[in-house]
Amino acid sequence: MLGDILARLTDETTAVEMLLGTGDLPLLAAARDQAAAEGLDLTACVTQTVQRYAATASDEEWVTLMGMMNRTQNPSAICLQRAFAYARQRPL
Repeated sequence: MLGDILARLTDETTAVEMLLGTGDLPLLAAARDQAAAEGLDLTACVTQTVQRYAATASDEEWVTLMGMMNRTQNPSAICLQRAFAYARQRPL
């Protein structure tokens, strides 16, 4: 799933579409703010946030993510929401 998300992140339009696909407009705004704060374009910010989540999330977080993804019609949205929530809790 994470590989699919990262593979689809090829340009800013796709990144915006993926974030809009979560149905969480504040997430899009937060992602844009985070990108600006880090001096990145939105695509790089989303990619790095998901990669950081994949590399540093605890086993408990992974179990939670997998359970949530199994109960939704939009697992990508859940993954992006969790990755950004995790990043807000653990800034660089």
